[in-house]
Amino acid sequence: MTKTAHTITETPAVTGSVLRPGDAGFDAEIAGFQTAYTHRPALVVAAVHAEDVRAAVEYAARHGLPVAVQATGHGLSVAADGGVLINTRRMTDIRIDAAARTARIAAGVTAGALIDAAAPHGLAPINGTSLSVGVTGYTLGGGLGILAREFGYAADHVRAVELVTADGRLRRLTPGDELFGAVLGTGGNFGVVTALELDLVPVTTVYGGQLTFGTRLVAPAVEAWRLWTAELPEQLTSAITMITMPDLPQLPPHLRGKYTATINIAFTGSREEGDRLVAPLRAIGDRLTDDLRVMPYAESHGIYREPDFPHAYTATNALLAELPADAADAFLEATGPDSGSPVVAGLRHLGGALRRPGPAGIAMDHRDAEYVARAITMPSDSTPEQLRDRLAGIREALSPWTIGQHLNFLYGGGAFAGEEQTRAGYAAATYDRLAKLKSTYDAHNMFRFNRNIRPK
Repeated sequence: MTKTAHTITETPAVTGSVLRPGDAGFDAEIAGFQTAYTHRPALVVAAVHAEDVRAAVEYAARHGLPVAVQATGHGLSVAADGGVLINTRRMTDIRIDAAARTARIAAGVTAGALIDAAAPHGLAPINGTSLSVGVTGYTLGGGLGILAREFGYAADHVRAVELVTADGRLRRLTPGDELFGAVLGTGGNFGVVTALELDLVPVTTVYGGQLTFGTRLVAPAVEAWRLWTAELPEQLTSAITMITMPDLPQLPPHLRGKYTATINIAFTGSREEGDRLVAPLRAIGDRLTDDLRVMPYAESHGIYREPDFPHAYTATNALLAELPADAADAFLEATGPDSGSPVVAGLRHLGGALRRPGPAGIAMDHRDAEYVARAITMPSDSTPEQLRDRLAGIREALSPWTIGQHLNFLYGGGAFAGEEQTRAGYAAATYDRLAKLKSTYDAHNMFRFNRNIRPK
């Protein structure tokens, strides 16, 4: 009989709980924000500190078991079937060093918690669009934040990584260590992060919000936004999202069932300068929503208003070298209400600080991309094969302008995740370097429940 965690009576020696299928609390422990896909491990370790993580990895290595990691479950891409799941959501320690403008965060800290901890010091993290996303998973995938054009990727602002590798060793990595750069940008391929030390930035307020346009103005809004982004200061980061709103009583009547385009604005300058910069967008026409204002940074999640409840979704994306009119038209045609498979479709403006090289060795490539196109769909009404084909069709429509993919924006669809898809996230030389490092630090591919880099 093949040895599995089901047939092993020993359990890891940890402070936190160890649960198996059927135990009270097991289902709650494996549940995450992503409900379309769920880890189904043979054993869950509910870690409360770094030593629990180290002991869990050492246990898995000793018994030849694969390891998955989850804090909030937002970015789940490849669900575990068997093996050990380490849940880090109880690891929530935050230490702010205001003088150094840094934060040391444990693996389970969410963006909202870090924002709240930094704000009293007049500081802010390089966070994304949702308060409930785990900072560690977001950062390991690169971290494309709401102020990305001004500050670059969150991964560029990591000062130290505390990581348990496949040999059960807890390491502290800093810039210059070969594994430091490999960890940042690869989403958990090299071990389990127990803590990060991150830069904070001196931002206390942001000018931003949403401009929403109705069906008649969707195409003009996309074209106006496309042209407008050609000449903007780095201090302004924006996106445009096209969606057919559900016909739900929770929504305002003027939005129910409507195909809309929402432009999201985040700018660290003054209200006067912000109003001047967005004037061409307001000139598009009547807005269903126009709530641009100067807000405390702690309220900046209102710029995107991501759903705060667990739900099912899968997604793809394409990093674009440019966004000519033909590309924008192709994206609208492939994703709009007349496409036969409408999705939540978005374009985000890149460039600015994102173009600049990060610390040596960080695995964040395709920095010359000027835009990222994203498509998110709800999988409840489709088979996995239909979802795969739907998202592949969107990527195909954008292929003439595509230079790669952002692996942090590939949600779900793990059954179809292969080497080609992972390679698209990196330059060829980077991928080869990472595969060699994988052979050194995880030769048996213990950490494979991800967009996997296979040992060379």
